[in-house]
Amino acid sequence: MSTPYTIVIGLEVHVQLLTQSKLFCGCPTTFGAPPNTQTCPVCIGMPGALPVMNRRAVELALKTAAALDCEIPRFSKWDRKQYYYPDLPKGFQISQYDLPLGRNGRLAISDAKDQFEPKDVRILRVHLEEDAGKSMHDEAAGRADSRIDLNRAGTPLLEIVSQPDLRSPAEARAYLTELKLLLNYLGVSDCNMQEGSLRVDANINLHVETPGGTAATPIVEVKNMNSFRAVERAMAFEAQRQYELFQQTSVRLGGPGGHKTTRGWDEDAQATKPQRTKEESSDYRYLPEPDLVPVTTTVEQVERIAAELGELPSALRMRLQQTFGITPYDADVLVGQGRGVVDYFVKVADGAGDGKAAANWVQQDVLRTLNERQIAIEAFPVAAESLAELLARVAAGQFTTSRGREVLAHMMETGQSLEKATVALGIQQVAPSELEALCRELLDANPRIVEDLKEGRLKAVGALVGQAKRRNPNVNPGQVQETCLRLVQKL
Repeated sequence: MSTPYTIVIGLEVHVQLLTQSKLFCGCPTTFGAPPNTQTCPVCIGMPGALPVMNRRAVELALKTAAALDCEIPRFSKWDRKQYYYPDLPKGFQISQYDLPLGRNGRLAISDAKDQFEPKDVRILRVHLEEDAGKSMHDEAAGRADSRIDLNRAGTPLLEIVSQPDLRSPAEARAYLTELKLLLNYLGVSDCNMQEGSLRVDANINLHVETPGGTAATPIVEVKNMNSFRAVERAMAFEAQRQYELFQQTSVRLGGPGGHKTTRGWDEDAQATKPQRTKEESSDYRYLPEPDLVPVTTTVEQVERIAAELGELPSALRMRLQQTFGITPYDADVLVGQGRGVVDYFVKVADGAGDGKAAANWVQQDVLRTLNERQIAIEAFPVAAESLAELLARVAAGQFTTSRGREVLAHMMETGQSLEKATVALGIQQVAPSELEALCRELLDANPRIVEDLKEGRLKAVGALVGQAKRRNPNVNPGQVQETCLRLVQKL
């Protein structure tokens, strides 16, 4: 259904990097430690304490910038972003303003369900900054106080800012999903939203078609979204809210006097709630950080980082489709599970000689088991080579798909090999001569069915297949049907 407006969305993603220590001091970044036990004079802003740059954080940032096809300048510097907040003890945040580590990149997104056309989302900038602490509000009766935990203060964050290229909540979710997958493949972050390792702020407004031309609603920044589904829902709600407000007001909001605002997403109410007016960059009074030297890179360093990226998710999807003949949807599901699952699938597909069957079994049986048992692919009890041999036997007609799944379930439960599992289940290969003898007996015992088959009523063969399975559960129904029809033609 078309709408009289265009949604315009830009996303700011903050990612905690996988470093052992903070950005400008040696304090650990372990999640879940008791409050204020991972601090030092540097990260709590004591007078005279000086920061020292974490080289590993810079390397991970450059790796991400290269994977996002960003321009990586030879010279980048640190800046002080000044504002007051109780969990920001220095009164400023060390960040990057006009000279970030990466800029003008792109991230390709698509949708296997065809909700939108594939597109490149432009990346405005990629820059490093330190995290603030955490305010914990106790609103119990009679208290209503706040406490500050500075364990997170100084943790390295990578901020990835997109251009306002997203045109729907579905595109926003797809962008975040693809970005998270890329960061996981690069090994730069675990992107655990529950632990605050990935946080999203969304800027959204509408371009509305009016008789006088296109009018734009003021940009709204939406915060407090703790899942990609929440981002999608918040964008859908905010678009509708802005359009309804646009229709109600006689003064078009896109004209002079329109103010940027910040709203928070209320998961329980499934609505955004007003928080404050939005600050401009001038409000932060940026100035160069005097206690840190600039970051310089060489052409050789950037080329080395680019060469070490490996196969990224978009290229991997394409290779799986082209090499194994699987659908874009199947490739997307497999790649989305991580490199370990992809490697397992490739071994199964190569060994079985059938990529489509391998994708089917890996998705239906392997992934379901991983989810049910809450284990990683490395702990899956059936080796890829064993599953490949099982699929090859099913394809050869040695036993049916349902019997094959019985064998796989037994192997997963007991850890037995394929050979031992088939013996334990009493599954034996039926020789061609044995199968033909059984079919002749069935034809001799069912003359009426034989007459139906001769007259072209081929569905009648189903009764013979059922009788064959009762006599010998190991027979392949397809082979029984084929053999019976072939013998009838000779009668």
